[in-house]
Amino acid sequence: MRKQLLVGVLAGILIILLWRMVPVVEVMIAAKPKPITPRGDLMRLEKSNIEIFEKAKPSVVYISTLQRVVDFWSMNVWDIPRGTGSGFVWDNFGHIVTNYHVIEGASEAVVTLSNGLGYKATLVGADPSHDLAVLKIKPIPGVMKPVVIGDSDNLRVGQIVYAIGNPFGLDWTMTMGIISALNRVINEESGAKIKGAIQTDAAINPGNSGGPLLDSAGRVIGVNTAIYSPNGANAGIGFAIPINLVNKVVSSLIAYGRYIPPRLGIESDDRINVILHRRFGIDGVAVLQVEPQSPAAIAGLKPTIIYPDGRIVFGDIIVAVDGKKVRSFKELQELIQEHNHGDKVTLTLLRNDQTKDITVELD
Repeated sequence: MRKQLLVGVLAGILIILLWRMVPVVEVMIAAKPKPITPRGDLMRLEKSNIEIFEKAKPSVVYISTLQRVVDFWSMNVWDIPRGTGSGFVWDNFGHIVTNYHVIEGASEAVVTLSNGLGYKATLVGADPSHDLAVLKIKPIPGVMKPVVIGDSDNLRVGQIVYAIGNPFGLDWTMTMGIISALNRVINEESGAKIKGAIQTDAAINPGNSGGPLLDSAGRVIGVNTAIYSPNGANAGIGFAIPINLVNKVVSSLIAYGRYIPPRLGIESDDRINVILHRRFGIDGVAVLQVEPQSPAAIAGLKPTIIYPDGRIVFGDIIVAVDGKKVRSFKELQELIQEHNHGDKVTLTLLRNDQTKDITVELD
């Protein structure tokens, strides 16, 4: 009986111990790392996104600027952080393209490359009217990679695009979207207007300014420059300066330090053009003066003569450029600036009450 009792007691104790050990065993089992489930191959779009980012990253830079201030009491001079932005490597000579408003008012700019190192930059040239600027740093072989330039004249609404930059200081961030619209007009704070802008829903935030907008082939098709937002953050409407315009302006900034637009070589006055419309019902640009040895002079454009008694003998009146009607000198200048130096344009003139087309090579 005693053996049976002892066996029963021991069995009860063992059962109690096992019962108490169940949670411990469960925890031990649950605490083990779960096995990883193989994912399989990445989607084609994912592979493309990764490839675009990895190829573009060495071309994208982080720009931080300083502003020089003077202490009123001590007259000590200090450089304080001003802001950050983005940019990209233009060529193998160390030229960096960014927005003008990224470096506006800065006393110093530091360009950080994909290797994480910062380099002091010098200003090569700036063009506030197109919100573009070119910086230069010492070329770093093997680290700096010039971007591949695309063509912004053949874009279509609905194309996939990628924005790479440093939004809110978060370096080398890529977002994806589509081209939402084309030929938008960006109104700059300076009062200038940038025509032909690309609208995208790819997330663009403060800090993205100056960074590249890429197409699905990894080519730069625009420079991210502005957002439309009620609170300063991304609202799905961003704008980029088209690369064909950027290419023209940047080339001039590198060569001359400023943007020199194509020149026709005439002078006009829209007050005269208003009189032309009101009195004679003619919409066009009256050629008031022709600069010597200018493209207009070489093409034989005839100026208007204004006599002291107020009589006006009109010379040539430009009514169209390449078939596009012009009603003011400003419109004429905007159409001319869409071209490059050396381009040939067809001017439609009203001369002696007759219409005539002439070809002019822009200087």
